[in-house]
Amino acid sequence: MALSSDEDKEMEEEDLEIVSRKVKVGPDRLTRFERARIVGARALQISMGAPILFSLEDYENKSPLVIAEMELRTKILPLSIRREQPNRTFQVIPLQKLRDIQALREI
Repeated sequence: MALSSDEDKEMEEEDLEIVSRKVKVGPDRLTRFERARIVGARALQISMGAPILFSLEDYENKSPLVIAEMELRTKILPLSIRREQPNRTFQVIPLQKLRDIQALREI
């Protein structure tokens, strides 16, 4: 049975996931763009009433942005980064596997 041209195009456009324990796509650290997006999105969630994922005695006086950065540094956010290559292959990387260079600079 021959595939029609529409089915061929769908097969070619399908993304292929790279499954590996190591980071194969991009650097082994968070880029500044990924870091900004994660912190911004998490700060928005916190400001809208999402629960804070770690115990902080005096978090009422902290801004959501500061709390989001602290959560990122402790690597407790259950997030994954999807990095794509131009040939439409991608890798889904858990946040815990990536280094955060910004946090290392401030130590």
